[in-house]
Amino acid sequence: METTQSKLAAAIRAIPDYPKPGIIFRDITTLLGDAQAFRQAVDELVKPYASLSVDQVAGIEARGFILGGAMAHQLSSGFVPIRKKGKLPHTTVRVAYSLEYGVDEMEMHVDAVKPGDKVILCDDLIATGGTAEGAVKLLRQLGAEVVSACFVIDLPELGGRQKLEALGVEVRTLVSFDGH
Repeated sequence: METTQSKLAAAIRAIPDYPKPGIIFRDITTLLGDAQAFRQAVDELVKPYASLSVDQVAGIEARGFILGGAMAHQLSSGFVPIRKKGKLPHTTVRVAYSLEYGVDEMEMHVDAVKPGDKVILCDDLIATGGTAEGAVKLLRQLGAEVVSACFVIDLPELGGRQKLEALGVEVRTLVSFDGH
């Protein structure tokens, strides 16, 4: 019998040598385009938090917006977009974060969360964890409590989960793939 994990994994397209040779890009657009797989992924992401009182779901640009928005709807909570620098129209707070080959910045509106808000962080994939770590720091900068971080995909060999757990953040994922 096929498991939830194997069904979701089968709905994710693997693109070899993207964005560079030796990398296998895990593309969730195929999962998003499959109504049953999309519903199942969102339901599985929401399930551990159904009994919690969650103030906000924060989604990391761009696929985290899709998943996080659906989660926020199901949890009857607000949604906070965390975007790349320069994309938000109102006053923002910003944090620099490490990428595999450099540094970038992300930001959110200064009034997106309030001190003490319980927030779930959401994105499509956790790899090296630099982006998610930056998002946690950004949310905490405004006093939010990041109760958990959830992702459809984990690439465990890259150590991102451990980076977030070292910050005291619970990490939940739906599927994992070996390699990069």
